[in-house]
Amino acid sequence: MSVQERKERERASRERLIVATARELAEQQGWDAVTTRRLAERIEYSQPVLYSHFRGKREIIGAVALEGASEMAAALRAATTGADGPRTRVTALARTYLDFAERNPAVYDAMFQLDGGLAFAAEDTPEPLKDGFAALLESLGEVAGDGVHPGLFTEVFWAALHGLATLTRAGRLPPPEAEQRLELLVDRLAVL
Repeated sequence: MSVQERKERERASRERLIVATARELAEQQGWDAVTTRRLAERIEYSQPVLYSHFRGKREIIGAVALEGASEMAAALRAATTGADGPRTRVTALARTYLDFAERNPAVYDAMFQLDGGLAFAAEDTPEPLKDGFAALLESLGEVAGDGVHPGLFTEVFWAALHGLATLTRAGRLPPPEAEQRLELLVDRLAVL
């Protein structure tokens, strides 16, 4: 292995450490607790080393969002692969999405609430974000209904899931009816 290859591997390892530490800190204490000073202390590198990887917190949030989008896409595909029929697939997708948002609130915020400097629904949208949407479209496109654009339907269904996730987390929707809301969403919005 060349010196250059070793340096690149070490750089990638430091970058993963920064992202993992930011994510851990955000999940424990919220994104306000994630500062470059605190991250530098936790990873035991100087702030200039941190800045050699990321220009600031915004880029770190973006990196966490991209990682989260990849994880969510994998979880959605795993939940829907092998599901028997469209209703089962869409229900599994919705349940997995809501579970992901609940289990990873800081990552979910990085993906959809905070400014990570990422373009959505644009030519320069990063691949992990495109893949996250594709994971939704794969199951939802088939239940859009006649004459309904599958991408548009997926956006509306996704917006409904996001609303459920956000309002439930904020305590605006009572938890006992969560399963009824999910069934209502699947039964009324999707053409099964």
